[in-house]
Amino acid sequence: MSPEAVPVAVPRAAAPALADPRPRSAVSTGVGLAGLAGLVAWVAVARHWGMDGPYAALVALVCCGVPMIGWSLLVDKVHHHASTGIDWSRAQPWRETLDVSITKLAGLWVTWAGIALIYGVERFYWQGNFAFAMWCFGWTAPVLFVASIPYVLWLDRYLVAPHDGSWHLGAWLTGQAGVDHQAIYGHLRSWAVKAFFLAFMLAGTPGNFGEFIRWDWRSITDPAGVANWLITFMFLIDMGMATVGYILTFRPLDAHIRSANPFAAAWVAALICYPPSILMDNNGPLDYHVGTQSWFVWFAGQPLLLGAWGAMLVVLTGLYAWATVAFGPRFSNLTNRGILTHGPYAWSRHPAYLAKNLFWWLSTIPVLTLGSLSDAVRATLLLSVVSGVYYWRARTEERHLLLDPDYQVYNAWMSRHGAVPRLFRWLGGRTA
Repeated sequence: MSPEAVPVAVPRAAAPALADPRPRSAVSTGVGLAGLAGLVAWVAVARHWGMDGPYAALVALVCCGVPMIGWSLLVDKVHHHASTGIDWSRAQPWRETLDVSITKLAGLWVTWAGIALIYGVERFYWQGNFAFAMWCFGWTAPVLFVASIPYVLWLDRYLVAPHDGSWHLGAWLTGQAGVDHQAIYGHLRSWAVKAFFLAFMLAGTPGNFGEFIRWDWRSITDPAGVANWLITFMFLIDMGMATVGYILTFRPLDAHIRSANPFAAAWVAALICYPPSILMDNNGPLDYHVGTQSWFVWFAGQPLLLGAWGAMLVVLTGLYAWATVAFGPRFSNLTNRGILTHGPYAWSRHPAYLAKNLFWWLSTIPVLTLGSLSDAVRATLLLSVVSGVYYWRARTEERHLLLDPDYQVYNAWMSRHGAVPRLFRWLGGRTA
């Protein structure tokens, strides 16, 4: 069952919110395109000069992030959005906010120390690709520590409500009054998301970038070669944009984390899709690849079929990458950083999940096997379970986002007007 098929009960009182135009998106189309343009430009330069190493991959992140920062501030002027929690007209003397800032810095530094302890204890983070992420954190940690002081002192002068989760944690540590434990939990959840997923993204960045830069043009001589080349490029875009999204969680960019998912089921559903607890990996309990082959093996010698099948896969990875680009600097799992309603999110609540799962089914074709009939049945059932996990993820994400009134409006609008929900209603013989 697709997450788009979930029926949504819309109360009569919400009817005015369902009228066109669709709810306004929290981020513009231009900011994502600016980041994409910078990323593609650097990829072209790196490809021409054969720069395929980890430093070149980090430059790609800079070339992606800087245009998004510029567009956000100069074109969209996001720093003036009320959702930032910043009032630039009320510059308080720094002496009046100094106590708040010191308390906040204490909470922030203790949080970072806890993350560093987890990284240090877990041997997993110092092996394989993750060693590169730890190298990056090791070099940037002193810089972030020093830069956090002027940043917090400056920003607290303009914040409407400076007592955020960092402050509450710092106040609890120093024995101050007025501590809100729920704010502390929210703060820790937000940093847990960033610590877990940023390490994963950075770990995969050099390999993803280098694979495309080193791609042998001579392999692009048939439909399968062209399709695989384009698919690799789409994954490079997705990885680059997503990594920058985890980095740019700043209030002046209106890209801060409003809330991290408070439901345990959402964390379980997400974490089993990523290492070290991934269930779909090789030899994992949901490894559906045993006995299967890639799509181009089954269709070898059939150029028309190869071309058509490859085109479908390219379109699906293009939709997947587009869903990430649409976030601009706000991409993040398990969080609410503003509600998107444009691009592929005008068609579907979960375009990335739909595209990803369809890609897996079409690229693997689990009903075909090199082994026995039981291998084909097993692969098909396991891939069905994997799709079920992503349906579960979609439901738990919606449960979190529905706490936001903006998402309630978007959800109601999508139920009536979204192309994918309407398609599933039609296929199921249901009316709106």
